[in-house]
Amino acid sequence: MVTEICLALWQWSPALGVGLMQNILISITAIALGTLAGLVIGALAMSPLAPLRMAAKVWVQVFRNAPWLVLIYFTTYVFPFEIHVGSHYLPFPDWLKVTVGLALPASANVAEIFRGAIGSIPSTQWEAARSLAFDRGQIFRSIILPQCFKRMLPPWMNLYAVVTMGTALSSLVGVHDVIDTAQIASNTVNLTGFTVLIYFSLLALFFAYCYPISRLTQRLERRYAF
Repeated sequence: MVTEICLALWQWSPALGVGLMQNILISITAIALGTLAGLVIGALAMSPLAPLRMAAKVWVQVFRNAPWLVLIYFTTYVFPFEIHVGSHYLPFPDWLKVTVGLALPASANVAEIFRGAIGSIPSTQWEAARSLAFDRGQIFRSIILPQCFKRMLPPWMNLYAVVTMGTALSSLVGVHDVIDTAQIASNTVNLTGFTVLIYFSLLALFFAYCYPISRLTQRLERRYAF
């Protein structure tokens, strides 16, 4: 029995690897979209215009506090299956909808990380730069941002690890990821021992991917401590 279970796991290992690549693709795309949007929203949160600050604040509060599964269901079932661009129809697959669903809370968290990094810069640096006749844009680009990116990196990497674990929710809306693959394998083999083993294997896969990120995050936090 043990040999049969181990052999079945070995046979399903390539499929599990392909499924994990789907999760990684979703996580990388989601954090990329979330980072781009989050930096823009974080910048708007510091705008001198009150309507822009309020819009950014609402965005952050809504998507930081919204359940990720609800956002995934929302983007999956509200967005169309294809997008009409000119005379062409571009497919909008479910995995990309899940990516957008994860990018929304990621953008809110990146905006907060960005705002916190800006706020951690001593005000004396702003005052010193103004005394040297730098305008606001020059201060931001040349003095503040280079320091902010170093301070943002550890929490951003931690956020990426969290987003990666959140991709496990994608199987609930029909995306063929590593969780869905494990469910198919479990139903196909139909052995209790195999089901237990394959889900332990999923834990090991996610741990093997996320743990190095966690360790690197801790190392960067110590390096850039301020």
